[in-house]
Amino acid sequence: MASGAISASLLRRELSARSQAFARKHNLKYQLSYGEVPVVVFQPAADGHGNFLPETFKAIQEKVEWSRRLKKAHSAARTSLPKLSEHRWCELDTCNSSDALLMNVFCHPATFADGRVEAMLGIGTEARPEFGVRARVPMNDGRADRTEVDMVLGDLLVESKLTESDFQTASKELVEQYRDFVRVFARKDLPRRNGRYEGYQMIRNVLAAHESGASFCLLADARRPDLREQWFAVMRCVRDAELRTRCKMLTWQELAEVLPERLKSFLAEKYGIGADCSFTAEAD
Repeated sequence: MASGAISASLLRRELSARSQAFARKHNLKYQLSYGEVPVVVFQPAADGHGNFLPETFKAIQEKVEWSRRLKKAHSAARTSLPKLSEHRWCELDTCNSSDALLMNVFCHPATFADGRVEAMLGIGTEARPEFGVRARVPMNDGRADRTEVDMVLGDLLVESKLTESDFQTASKELVEQYRDFVRVFARKDLPRRNGRYEGYQMIRNVLAAHESGASFCLLADARRPDLREQWFAVMRCVRDAELRTRCKMLTWQELAEVLPERLKSFLAEKYGIGADCSFTAEAD
């Protein structure tokens, strides 16, 4: 597929075709979901997992808190995926999983080898990833929303996106329960649809960064300019200039430029991230 703007559905289609070709080339076990555009789900084996580079998967298995993430159940497995007696499908088995992509990149043993990733993200050289961290966002009634952050690197909160359609919406009543919402955002300027705030996940992450004094980074695909537009629509409503400077968006393609060559080649082949040519392989 040629470079340029494509929709989430077209990116899902490309990733499905790429993953099928990848699985056939490397003799990996996989299944297809039901539906017009099938999602590829990879079956873990004793010596690896088709959705991960071997060295990344080995590193994940050796760290208990990382390997726990692999067991997160697939919410739609019962209705959309074929049943297997020997395996319960998990979210990170799917070719569209932004969490799997995130772990492929940041659990790879050589990702932090030369300091370029830390420099691009603006983090300390000792920072190492934690996944599925519960960040605290205070509410008006004294309670706190323990919203899950995809990854924490030192004092950086990271939200990972790939084929997700948007950043979710939430009711006015829910969003305005956050204690610092009015202080942090110019609420009248925030995008809304049918009376609901758009960009809900970003709103929560910015509030979490505000509460903890952390920075926030959105990682998304350069082929999704719609997500970039949604990002800027929310970020321009952050009142405090210093907080805005702690919030950034980075594309997977930009990040790939400073990754190890082995990982860079994997991302180009399986995800089309950093690929120089159109993808023309036919999916089965």
